[in-house]
Amino acid sequence: MKKLYALLFSVIMLFAGNAQANVNPKDAENFIKNVTQTGIEELINSNASAAEKKERFTKLFNQDLDLDFIGKFVLGRYWRTATPKQQEEFISVYRKLNLQTWSERFDDFKGKHFEFLDTENSKSADQIFVNTQVPMSEGAPASVKWRVKKTGNDLRIVDIIIENVSLAQTSRSEYTSYIQKSPQGIDGLIQELKAKLK
Repeated sequence: MKKLYALLFSVIMLFAGNAQANVNPKDAENFIKNVTQTGIEELINSNASAAEKKERFTKLFNQDLDLDFIGKFVLGRYWRTATPKQQEEFISVYRKLNLQTWSERFDDFKGKHFEFLDTENSKSADQIFVNTQVPMSEGAPASVKWRVKKTGNDLRIVDIIIENVSLAQTSRSEYTSYIQKSPQGIDGLIQELKAKLK
């Protein structure tokens, strides 16, 4: 019996090791370096007009963030009960709202540079965290953690955690609570998000 348990434990550890190796830490770090240095830093420190910044942020977000994946996550169980039309409308407005929110949020880092610390495994085999910080003019550096997901050969960002505040988790908590309380359910949430864009 002890030999059987030992064998099972070895098999479990073998698969766990393989799962952790699904995303190469160096590849994930290089991916985020490219996003931060040639994307965010270059953009927020440029003299580009507001319209040009918005256009370039749109390209960056569509290319490097998997907002479809994040959108499904933040709706939780309500994604499965939503109609195809509701799903399409939600993803569309959620994408626009995130573009607006995070382009403004990253403006706080104007003149600053991301420093890379380390990576850490996620509970999901196809995901990994890349830890960075941004030295600020006053106080401690701002902590920015990136959750990177591997799909096929591509790496995409599926969460940004600034000062321990998760984009995905915060939205999920807020949105599912709204749907539960709103008589219009998902349609009510979609209209609320559209109103925020205006």
